[in-house]
Amino acid sequence: MSKKGVSADEKKNRMLQLFYEKGECFQLKELEKIAPKEKGIVANSVKDVVQKLVEEDLVDTDKIGTSVYFWAFPSKTTKTRKRQLENLQEKCGEATKKLKILEKTVTDSKESKDIDKQRNNIIDEINDKELELSGLKQQLKSYEENDPQRFEALMKKTKELKEAINRWTDNIFAVKAWCKKKFFIEDNVLNKQFGIPEDFDYIE
Repeated sequence: MSKKGVSADEKKNRMLQLFYEKGECFQLKELEKIAPKEKGIVANSVKDVVQKLVEEDLVDTDKIGTSVYFWAFPSKTTKTRKRQLENLQEKCGEATKKLKILEKTVTDSKESKDIDKQRNNIIDEINDKELELSGLKQQLKSYEENDPQRFEALMKKTKELKEAINRWTDNIFAVKAWCKKKFFIEDNVLNKQFGIPEDFDYIE
């Protein structure tokens, strides 16, 4: 039976643990010797794993003379995770604001049956996304700063939620376009009538 390979996230977790356990500075060639024996990371992938950790600001590096050294300590990682968590919470806040705008837009809509049908679909979608967002916030409360896999999962879920909100933002714009064409309503009048902010747009 073939042996299942180690995932990229697992390699990063193992490499971080190696730095934490040793509490020392290493050159790349030293890590390529130690990591395979102690953490099961093949030598050929050590450089890529360390580079990814450097890019994520979880591992520090500096050149001393002609040698390049790498190191990481739990205190640095805790601060980095805290900063990442704050960014994630900020994104959740932005998503919540957009949801409220969508709710107001749908609630204020008083047009034809076609619009009512689309409005009901959007309401259902918003309710689903609110439940997801609520669950995400609950996970954030219990978030453990040194759990990279859980953090990655939350980042992925936030990205999916943002994409879903943007899809329904498309629907709002489609409804506006239909109203303008059907009833010859100016854009600013339509926005005012349905309580749509002038700066209503997609989440970047």
